[in-house]
Amino acid sequence: MLHPPFELKVSTVVRHRIAAVTAAALLPLAGATGIAEAQPASLYAPSAVVLAVAPGQDNAAVSRAVALSCAPTAQGTHPDPQAACAALAAAGGSLNGLLASPDRNRACPMHYDPVTITADGVWKGSRISWKHTFSNACTMAATLNGNAVYSF
Repeated sequence: MLHPPFELKVSTVVRHRIAAVTAAALLPLAGATGIAEAQPASLYAPSAVVLAVAPGQDNAAVSRAVALSCAPTAQGTHPDPQAACAALAAAGGSLNGLLASPDRNRACPMHYDPVTITADGVWKGSRISWKHTFSNACTMAATLNGNAVYSF
């Protein structure tokens, strides 16, 4: 027959082993829960950009900037996010696609006062960083032909 202190030690060892097995079994579930929480909350790939206009051409201070988010709905600080998102979608997200031949009916002065426009962010899940410099604000307006993206 066993003495009472030995029975207590065996039961304590058994309890610790049960607790260890239970913890090991629950650990993968805890990891799976953490992974599930890291999944995106939307089925849409993110499309959010910051659009800016700056005088000058090299690292000039930004004079105007807006935020534009196009997925799942058009929103942001842009004055017309729906039209801007539609224009970006029509260009396939290619900001060079927004640049048209300058309007020949619009006369611009031939002075050099550069203006730089930029776009930084994500379009349909892919990182974008774009910059284009115009000789002056009139040339910028004529080349963009009233495009909604930079109408702010």
